[in-house]
This record gives sequence, structure tokens and C-alpha cells, in this order.
Amino acid sequence: MEQETKELRKAGLKVTHPRMRILQIFEDEEAPHHLTAEDVYKRLLADQEDIGLATVYRVLTQFEAAGIVVKHNFEGGQAVYELDRGKHHDHMIDVDSGKVIEFVSEEIERLQHEIAARHGYVIEDHSLVLYVRPKHRNK
Repeated sequence: MEQETKELRKAGLKVTHPRMRILQIFEDEEAPHHLTAEDVYKRLLADQEDIGLATVYRVLTQFEAAGIVVKHNFEGGQAVYELDRGKHHDHMIDVDSGKVIEFVSEEIERLQHEIAARHGYVIEDHSLVLYVRPKHRNK
């Protein structure tokens, strides 16, 4: 609880019960790393918290502006949020289940920089999303 309080204050946000609870949900090791606003709301309901969906959206928008979470708008799905821990990673989206898989590849990172340099550019930022399907699936 103390860590969440410090994190909110560091981001310039007032410590409120809804902010604390929503941050705790994202920091829960058991929870998925990528959550929709509805996922957060359902967790709050399951915990018998009286925090509305509009409040969840408002807090997530504040968290995004403060750099606490990153919002992703993957094609064909709802916006998902994840804690911004400052470490770059890329994503794969299972097109059948919607599952989000994080990965890091030094080789892909190197190739992207080489390609940009070949064209006379330097990468400022990037986002790589691969849309995947399991190789062997039951039909």
C-alpha cells in the first residue's frame, strides 16, 4: 500500500481510494499484464468495491497522462492498459483468443535500427505488434 501511495504522489496525483485500488489491481502478480477498463471494473466488483466504470475510465486516463500506464489499441480489440515500467518490449496478439503475449528480441531491435539507418533515419520510438495464430490448432 505504501508503494502505491508513493507512486501516485510521484506522478502528481492525489491519493484516493479508487486510484489506490486500480493501481493495486495492475500490480497484482497474479493478474494479467494487459487489462481493459472492463477487466479492472470486474475485478473491483468481485472485490465488492463500489467504484463505477466511469471512474475506472477516468482513473486510467489520468494514469496514462501521468505515465503510470500505457494504453494500447490493438487492431480488432478493445484498448488494453499495462503498467509502464520503462522497459521496452513488443507484443504478439493471438487472433483467436485475443491473448496478449509480451516478448523482447535483441535481433529484431537491431534489425529495425539497421533498416532505419539504411534509409537515413534514427528510430525515436516504435511499437511492434505481431498478430499470430497457434501453429497447430484443432479444426
